[in-house]
Amino acid sequence: MNSLHQSGTVVLVHGAWADGSCWQEVLLPLRRQGLKVTCAPIPLTSLADDVAALHRVLERTTGPVVLAGHAYAGAVIGAASEDRVKALVYIAALAPDQGETVAEVFYRGDPHPDAPQLAPDAHGLIWMPEEGFRSAVAHKISQDQATIIAALQRPIALKCIQEKAPAPAWKTKPSWYLLAEEDRMISPQTQRFMAERMGAAIRSYQVDHTPMHTEPGVVVDVILEAVRETVWPTGVSVESVTSGLKH
Repeated sequence: MNSLHQSGTVVLVHGAWADGSCWQEVLLPLRRQGLKVTCAPIPLTSLADDVAALHRVLERTTGPVVLAGHAYAGAVIGAASEDRVKALVYIAALAPDQGETVAEVFYRGDPHPDAPQLAPDAHGLIWMPEEGFRSAVAHKISQDQATIIAALQRPIALKCIQEKAPAPAWKTKPSWYLLAEEDRMISPQTQRFMAERMGAAIRSYQVDHTPMHTEPGVVVDVILEAVRETVWPTGVSVESVTSGLKH
């Protein structure tokens, strides 16, 4: 563990059809850099419910925080206005502006030919078909991995994508955006539109929709860049931060 960095917390927020375990390949490399790391469990029942759940997690932290959200969770971290939140990191994530819905930005571009057809069930919940994980959600993972994340999935409620977003924190806080060039769920063109609208630092990679599983090293790199720029003391070299980091 790098003794230079003993302050700061990274809060990782999962998206739809997932839980905190989706960050398992990212968590330990961040911990090795001396950061506190926690995965925020959000219920996926409505945008307001998910924002409230994130606030409860933030209440349990101390000191400066960097938030990282994947996919749908971009809308959730965007509602975090606490002063202690120093930066926002969007991992192939949705970033609605005030008054927009998640659905509006998600469906802004044409769907990929391999994207699954999604519809709510009788309970207002949207499930991902098992084949959708291998064809679109994480098309670069192994069949065994796809089977596991499909079995672990948690549905997202229709309310999550229909509620209008509040004023986003990315208008006042520094933000980073990992653009997934080979994303089959959220169009890369839509990702670039959102990232440029946010004024985010864009880091573009040839990765699929879920790089936490398939290319965790690049996810760690982008999060560490945000931490280095907003949380850690100035004057620390890039080499001292990333030396020994295992991707």
